[in-house]
Amino acid sequence: MTLQPQLSETTAYLRQQGFENSVAGIVLGTGLGELVRLIDIKKSIPYGNIPHFPESTVETHKGQLIYGFIGKTPVIAMQGRFHYYEGYTMQQITFPIRIMKAFGVQHLLLSNAAGSMNTAYKKGDLVLLNDHINLQPENPLRGPHDPAFGPRFPDMSRPYSPTLGEKLKAAAIQHNKPLHEGVYAAVMGPNLETRAEYRFLRMIGADLVGMSTVPEVIVANQAGLPCAAVSVVTDECDPDHLEPVSIAEIIAVAGKADKVLSGIFASVIENLT
Repeated sequence: MTLQPQLSETTAYLRQQGFENSVAGIVLGTGLGELVRLIDIKKSIPYGNIPHFPESTVETHKGQLIYGFIGKTPVIAMQGRFHYYEGYTMQQITFPIRIMKAFGVQHLLLSNAAGSMNTAYKKGDLVLLNDHINLQPENPLRGPHDPAFGPRFPDMSRPYSPTLGEKLKAAAIQHNKPLHEGVYAAVMGPNLETRAEYRFLRMIGADLVGMSTVPEVIVANQAGLPCAAVSVVTDECDPDHLEPVSIAEIIAVAGKADKVLSGIFASVIENLT
């Protein structure tokens, strides 16, 4: 079944509600919502009110689609995302990225909370993703192919835009916040990993592990939408010194790093026009 009728209906609804073409798209991850305070919001709609949108079932995700401005740059922002572990299909998870593309978005910035197997990273550190390893059991491009969405076999040799990455690194310097670079492994979740799993992930070349972002990046690459992603390190996952961690702790660490990450994102976005 093609997604085009659903996309057309959702796009028409959002335009009726006041959404307009935008330059930047934003996806805010777990515990990361401070950037919303920096948006001059023109319209905010709960996901449950939008045709064909899933509803976020994660308590820490606000669940709103926002249209507004950062500086003079029009943006569409997801305040909370969807995850495979919530029971949604990969097509549902990535539906908002296709909506952003339909609204003319030219740059996509994503954030997430992640565990770190790289012992050089500490809680609260920011890591710019320069590559990923997809260990999730599904792919958002699986199924009937619609050429309108882009190539059937999109190239993933550089899934993250070097140009956006350089802009983020420059903004991080301005905000006096070190920005590491690393590889993100996407897993299904929702449980956290075992010691053996952390060893495996480290062995195959991952610095970070999380349960999101990669499906959205795959669809963005198919659509020809340059993207960049930054992880907040919320727990240190050294398998030889592993301590139990609660989701409440993860949220608290993400919240502390949120303000500076939001400032970095805003600095980049306001200079995109």
